[in-house]
Amino acid sequence: MLEAITPIDGRYHAKTKVLSAYFSEYALIRYRVLVEIKYLVALAKVGILDLDKSQIDHLESINSNFSFQDAEKVKAIEKITNHDVKAVEYFLRERLSELGMEAFLEHIHFGLTSQDINNTAVPLSLKEAFFEAWMPHFEKIMAKLYALAVEWRDIPMLARTHGQPASPTLLGKELMVFVERLQVQIEMLKSIPFTAKFGGATGNYNAHQVSYPNTDWISFGNNFCQSLGLKRSQFTTQIEHYDMMAAHFQGMNRIYTILIDLSRDIWAYISMDYFKQKVVASEVGSSAMPHKVNPIDFENAEGNLGLAIAMGSFLAEKLPISRLQRDLTDSTVLRNIGLPYGYGLIALQSLEKGLGKLELNSAKIARDLDAQWAVLAEAIQTILRKERYPDPYNALKNLTRGKTNITQEDLRLFIDNLDLKEEVKTQLRQLRPETYTGVHPPF
Repeated sequence: MLEAITPIDGRYHAKTKVLSAYFSEYALIRYRVLVEIKYLVALAKVGILDLDKSQIDHLESINSNFSFQDAEKVKAIEKITNHDVKAVEYFLRERLSELGMEAFLEHIHFGLTSQDINNTAVPLSLKEAFFEAWMPHFEKIMAKLYALAVEWRDIPMLARTHGQPASPTLLGKELMVFVERLQVQIEMLKSIPFTAKFGGATGNYNAHQVSYPNTDWISFGNNFCQSLGLKRSQFTTQIEHYDMMAAHFQGMNRIYTILIDLSRDIWAYISMDYFKQKVVASEVGSSAMPHKVNPIDFENAEGNLGLAIAMGSFLAEKLPISRLQRDLTDSTVLRNIGLPYGYGLIALQSLEKGLGKLELNSAKIARDLDAQWAVLAEAIQTILRKERYPDPYNALKNLTRGKTNITQEDLRLFIDNLDLKEEVKTQLRQLRPETYTGVHPPF
């Protein structure tokens, strides 16, 4: 793979090769053959073709046994036709002739335009890639994040807003922020239908209707797409309008954005020594500095997530736009729908590896928290407000703002000098950074 143009098929081929079953040239041809075969069978189901069970089995075998050699045959035909979908039709005509099914040759691709095949084959490949190749890796990330959140749910930690010390939090809860965000977005993404266009040259079943006027072609198309797990768009031009495909990539982009946020936060915690990384003896962190263990998994994930977002954004913005009943720009662009999946898959595997290498440095987390007694100013001034103490905010502001060396003793002296009931002072003296962590829902 040293001559590959992109790292998807080169450096990272081992991580992305699973996607070749959905987005390669071979895969596209295979999905086109599948749609053409399923179409013939569907015509038989509504009585337009008289296929017996053995003939249907023969047809299905063309699809189930489709090989690289078959794909190469289609490509050889394409060199003559200079048309990729027509090459699939001619390939199937040859195969049916070999099976003694010449009577059905003229119903191959009957009444269809290329986009009836492409706009059914492509969303089907996208759907299967999403659930069969992408989701398993995403679910591993979700499971690992939740497991770490549960493991570290009772670890108090100094929060940082604007990078500055803020009211303490719990490490597990901070990870649950990402778990919840990802859960919400994946459910939204899964709810987006994979839509197909199936309706003839300009979406109106013109040729179908004039040939077989007594057939309910709208129901036929709806049922045909549904049988493939797709939803048929009812009003189209020659091509699918791609709005749902755009929504799919936009949904993936929201997930990728959240994962960039996660990667950067974990990177920051590693730089603060809140996490250490398990050392792999054979690995090298720097060509010059032998001591280094770099957070490369999270950096790699961030970079590839950015590439995935860029590709997905372009697809979402371009595909829904087509001049009048169609132009050809969608055709070449659709061949790149595997890119956001490829870069995303590299990122997911990097994140999975990185999360698996994290080791908690609880001592450093505790030291940082214990060094920031000033974060209790919020608690003290709020209790003073409850007690109607005059101007408590400014009293705490004058004591703590901009100071990094406020100690437990400084707060004790401040509390002792307050004009308050002794039981309130006792409550204030019992405040500690590690127990001032609020509440959150159970998880």
